[in-house]
Amino acid sequence: MARTGLPGLRVSIEVLLVLVYLTRCPRGAAGGACEPVRIPLCKSMPWNMTKMPNHLHHSTQANAVLAIEQFEALLGTGCSPDLLFFLCAMYAPICTIDFQNDPIKPCKSVCERAKSGCEPVMNKYNHSWPESLACDDLPLYDRGVCISPEAIVPADSRDTPHYQDPVKCNPELNPDFVTEVMNGNCKGVSDRCKCKTVKLTQKIYAKNNYNYVIRARVREIKSRNHDLSAVVEVKDVLKSSLVHIPRETVTLHYSSGCPCPPLTTNEEYIIMGYENEERSRLLLIDRSIAQKWKDRLESRVKRWNQALRKRDNDRRGRP
Repeated sequence: MARTGLPGLRVSIEVLLVLVYLTRCPRGAAGGACEPVRIPLCKSMPWNMTKMPNHLHHSTQANAVLAIEQFEALLGTGCSPDLLFFLCAMYAPICTIDFQNDPIKPCKSVCERAKSGCEPVMNKYNHSWPESLACDDLPLYDRGVCISPEAIVPADSRDTPHYQDPVKCNPELNPDFVTEVMNGNCKGVSDRCKCKTVKLTQKIYAKNNYNYVIRARVREIKSRNHDLSAVVEVKDVLKSSLVHIPRETVTLHYSSGCPCPPLTTNEEYIIMGYENEERSRLLLIDRSIAQKWKDRLESRVKRWNQALRKRDNDRRGRP
């Protein structure tokens, strides 16, 4: 199936929800030895051996392919840079000599980042995150054996000038982890965390339909269990759709382990993102915008909001 944008997402997700269950094998089925990864979507992963049944209980890779390919449309939206890694860790789990009996699961934090970025997209098409991919069933990074993109170091990293320092590039040990990533000093993470530049124009603003727009000064960038967040002091709220945003210190949650869009402490920005109403969270995802504050931005955004309200009223036939 070719990757498509949002128009093809509804069909893909509906088929996915059926196949996730139809292609399972019974729990407790006997597993085999490690075998080469043959799922096309997962051949770019930093492991090349897997084991069936996988964590979704597919008995063969051929069955797993039918299910994972239904996520291609969702992957095409770019809702989370962690989605493909998480899916492959579930459908084609890494298999090693030491863990042949029980393939390693992805960390809970990886699942939560993929879910927080992509579930809002699924909700637009009246679907929720599949129960079979529940994050609560996965181990925590510091309390069990699991894998995450940040924990993988290239095998030849010691032979390159980009050797990944085990302390600097571990968000649990280094409070300046985000700085190291943005400076390109953590090869595995830095290569994955290449932030896209989203230009602030009226067309982009209308297309992305941001839930919140705030003027804020960044106080701190936090990293805990690979979950990144930015603590900001809200100066003004230019738009708020679902979650009440007080004019005080609030936390913005990145939807992935990548600090995108990048923020610098003690700088003032106009920040545009999305809201998770169920968890009362303010989210930063790939399509979010963080631009250094300029006074003229306030009047520009207010003008765009008025245009959007007029457009919506015209569509509903309201005066």
